[in-house]
Amino acid sequence: MSTLEVVKLPEAKRGFVLLSRRWVVELSFGWAARFRRLARDHERLPETLAGLHYLAFACLMLPHLPDAMNIVQNML
Repeated sequence: MSTLEVVKLPEAKRGFVLLSRRWVVELSFGWAARFRRLARDHERLPETLAGLHYLAFACLMLPHLPDAMNIVQNML
């Protein structure tokens, strides 16, 4: 399970301010947008929608599994 971290904006700054780790969230939203079923909320139960998100991200991460396994094997 992941944790949610609230990032507060600096009060005195104006214009473009780089927020820490925001790119991770934006990238994840971009990946999720590739799955048309997640574009609209047609599900009755929130658990169903959460399950579809898990499935979508599992499909996205599956091609990266061999790389992760090689990293783990090199660490041992």
